[in-house]
Formats: sequence, C-alpha cells, structure tokens
Amino acid sequence: MKYFLFLVLTFLSSESMASGEETYKAVCSNCHATGLNKAPMVGDKKQWAKLIKEGQAHITSDGYYGVGAMPPKGGKPDITVAEFSSAVVYMANLSGANWKEPDEVMLKDINKRITKKLSKS
Repeated sequence: MKYFLFLVLTFLSSESMASGEETYKAVCSNCHATGLNKAPMVGDKKQWAKLIKEGQAHITSDGYYGVGAMPPKGGKPDITVAEFSSAVVYMANLSGANWKEPDEVMLKDINKRITKKLSKS
C-alpha cells in the first residue's frame, strides 16, 4: 500500500509540475527575453557562456536565492526548486548548454547550496 501511494503521489507531483519552457514563459521571460535589469538574454551564447561554465547547480541555486537585480525564486514565491531548475535548464540549453533535467542528486546539491546561502543571510 505504501509503495502504491508513493507511486500515485510521484505521478501527481510530476504531472502538476510545470515544464521548464512553461515556467520560463510564466516567470522568467519578462527579464530574460528582453535583457531587463541586465538579465542574460535567452539565446545569447556570449552572455550565458560564463554562467554555463559555473555549472548547473551553482547558477540554479544563485538564481533561486536571488542574484543581482533578480529577486529570489524569480519573484514567484511558490515556485519549487524543481520547477525553477527546469526553467534554468531550458534557458541554458537555448543558450549553448547541454544540460539534463535535474535528477534527485542534482536537486539535493542545489538545495544544499540554497540552504548554505540562507544560513549566511
């Protein structure tokens, strides 16, 4: 019974989670499609090259925490780390990266980095 409930909850949570593209369009595109507040524009490989080099976990945790003019969680207080991370993957891949959707290990690393940043503030 526990296993069945786990499968149902996993299915429901994955079905209710927005895709990276959907999250980008709903949350990120206002700045990342226009360059507002010096946000790196999606598709601009030169602007994204340094970020991509920093790595998926690093830029995802920075963005989720808030960096530069970007508010925490892209200004969407109820966005999950997984949804945010998928949007970062979507934007980075359109800008020269070849990243995979975050798996459990990647999400754990991102959450660890976010927790560390929160403990310093």
